[in-house]
Amino acid sequence: MEKLDPKGLGSAQRLEVVVDGSEGSARLDRVLAAHLTDLSRSRLKALILAGAVSLKTAPVRDPAYHVTSGDTITIDVPEATPPEPKGEDIALDIVFEDDDIVVLNKPKGLVVHPAAGHETGTLVNALIAHCGASLSGIGGVRRPGIVHRLDKDTTGLMVVAKNDLAHASLTAQFADHGRTGPMRRGYMAFAWGVPGRHRGTVDAPIDRHPHAREKMAVRQGGREAVTHWEILESFNGRDGKPIATLLACELETGRTHQIRVHLAHIGHPLMGDAVYGPHFKTKANQLGPESQAALTALGRQALHAYLLVLEHPRTGELLHWEAALPEDLLLLQGRLKAAV
Repeated sequence: MEKLDPKGLGSAQRLEVVVDGSEGSARLDRVLAAHLTDLSRSRLKALILAGAVSLKTAPVRDPAYHVTSGDTITIDVPEATPPEPKGEDIALDIVFEDDDIVVLNKPKGLVVHPAAGHETGTLVNALIAHCGASLSGIGGVRRPGIVHRLDKDTTGLMVVAKNDLAHASLTAQFADHGRTGPMRRGYMAFAWGVPGRHRGTVDAPIDRHPHAREKMAVRQGGREAVTHWEILESFNGRDGKPIATLLACELETGRTHQIRVHLAHIGHPLMGDAVYGPHFKTKANQLGPESQAALTALGRQALHAYLLVLEHPRTGELLHWEAALPEDLLLLQGRLKAAV
């Protein structure tokens, strides 16, 4: 395997890869991924599209280009200079704001902070424009003010720090997750199937999936993860038999994709979750036509952060917010209730 020089991770490097036929695929991006394990696939794809990958001195800009055994591929890795996010005029649904914090109701489709493939149009870009210089340096250049996040397609309540005092306090509260303090984070989740009891707890460690970089999984030796759930409502399919449930979930830890992973782990993945519940797609056939249409229109995992309780970082006052289900989940709920 080719390796990047760790001493040169911040500087430009030229690498060469010789195709030896053992890569398992002839696609350019997959051949490079097999050799350059220090670079993510998204990074390699970006380099290819930018013309930084050459074959016989000519740039190849197609990630699906087929190479052959014996080919020598040249990769020019530019100096790592992540751009500082710029302010962008993006509308925010702010439910509370003072000199220390902003609490907002995040819509679906909004990425929280810049990352590969999402350099602009993020919540951070919107916050920089909204808050101005007060966010500078809080939590790092790429994540100013961010102390927790929601997945791109998860809606609901988030809190952002506007200064160092608030950042330190909120970071500590999120690390504690209500074990010794009053913080609470509640989610409404539409899940396939109906659990056999009214409430329960999933206590199962979470780590990176061993084969899929973009996924998390319940794994021995992973980080502690605890999710409490309770049935709010259950729904029947066209045949009158239970098919789905609305759950209230509360987090005792804050792992990436925690609710999505935990509910899939107990056999009740989120409706609309293409990552952790794709094998439940056939379940949709048991829904009525209007329910199926609402689920298709949803186009995302059916998860909403409806509850946020925390101590104000400066005054210590206990603050409580709730956000109603957004329109797409209200539509899904209504269609499921009708069971037609």
